[in-house]
Amino acid sequence: MNIEARRLILHSKLVQILGSNNVYFQPPSNVQMKYPAVVYSRENDEDYFANDKSYYSRMRYTVTFITPRPQDSYIDEMKGALSYVKYDRHFTHDNLNHNVFTVYF
Repeated sequence: MNIEARRLILHSKLVQILGSNNVYFQPPSNVQMKYPAVVYSRENDEDYFANDKSYYSRMRYTVTFITPRPQDSYIDEMKGALSYVKYDRHFTHDNLNHNVFTVYF
């Protein structure tokens, strides 16, 4: 399966978790987002080596749930819907709560 097909699967899972189409992949700064929203971007791949060769690679994404509500169930839903998820941090900016995850997919 190619990289774009895998990303689209992740995208559809994020839409399902959020319950709306407010899911944005690496949005440019001029995009007007609607909240709650998910913003995600691709990071470095996680590669595993043996015998001087790469034998396994996983794509890594940073996924941020942005919501005006301070408490949401997205943390539990992310961990239940995806296999390799790590909750990284929470921060508030412009009165919006940001919950950041690292997802290997």
